[in-house]
Amino acid sequence: MNKTILSQFTLALTLTLSISLSIFAQGTPPAVMQTVEASQKHVRTIGMDEYRKRVENPGSALIIDVREPQEFAAGHVPGAINIPRGLIDSQIWNHVGAPEKADMERPIILQCQSGKRATLAAQRLGELGFTQTTAVIMNLNDWQQTGNPFVK
Repeated sequence: MNKTILSQFTLALTLTLSISLSIFAQGTPPAVMQTVEASQKHVRTIGMDEYRKRVENPGSALIIDVREPQEFAAGHVPGAINIPRGLIDSQIWNHVGAPEKADMERPIILQCQSGKRATLAAQRLGELGFTQTTAVIMNLNDWQQTGNPFVK
């Protein structure tokens, strides 16, 4: 009985993830784009050239890839750590210290596939009190194709 339930649950989860990923791949809904565009007005952003400079010389900056773990595992920018956007509120503290002792002025650079999730994550960190967040607005495929560092 338990194996049957587990099998059905696994199948349902797999189908749900497949459908969600295919919908995401088809495009971003207009309401999400409006939210991202509104967030970009309140978030510091950089493009590929500036990001390359920061990756080559991060200093004290924390570079966070906010894509999902399977995306990160398929390849990422060297030096980046993976904290999915949906978990940024709870997992950021593992890298900056407890909330009452965290360096809220530490530079944090957020990157994803295109900049949408990075923008939303930067906005959220700003809401939590971080003052030096930056979202990278670029296409990660373009990053790779132009010969920038990428770990697979």
